[in-house]
Amino acid sequence: MKQDSTYLSFDDAKRKLEHYCAYQDRCHTEVIRKLFSLGITPQIHDEIIVHLIEQNFLNEERFAKSFVRGKHRLSAWGRNRITSELKFRNINSRLITIALAEITDEEYYQTFDRISENKWNQLTDSDIQKKKQKFQAYLFRKGYAMPDIIEKTDELVKGE
Repeated sequence: MKQDSTYLSFDDAKRKLEHYCAYQDRCHTEVIRKLFSLGITPQIHDEIIVHLIEQNFLNEERFAKSFVRGKHRLSAWGRNRITSELKFRNINSRLITIALAEITDEEYYQTFDRISENKWNQLTDSDIQKKKQKFQAYLFRKGYAMPDIIEKTDELVKGE
């Protein structure tokens, strides 16, 4: 197979992508983006992706689980934000459901309580309506469900 001089050879491309996937779990979308950014001929994209899957460098379920754990534990994201980010990366709904099971309800609500109380205490607005609005917007952006946010807001307002 003759390669254009501006493109990487199949073996070089394979090696680069193996390293890329070994460094951190990746999804198919990220790998395809990387293939294009490296200038790898589109004709061999599928071959490389098949090789990465066969050699277990690329595994969407593993990626989704790792993504869920990381985003929840390190960034304190809620299920809604995690779900939409996974959908943005073209992860199918079945894998999203499997991956979300990585977070127990207990862990989820402990994180929710911790970041809620921290945020509530950080806000210094004297106008309670503004404080509630900022608080709720923050938690909504983090990906938590509105009923939980409202319940937590009421709890914290009563505690003042």
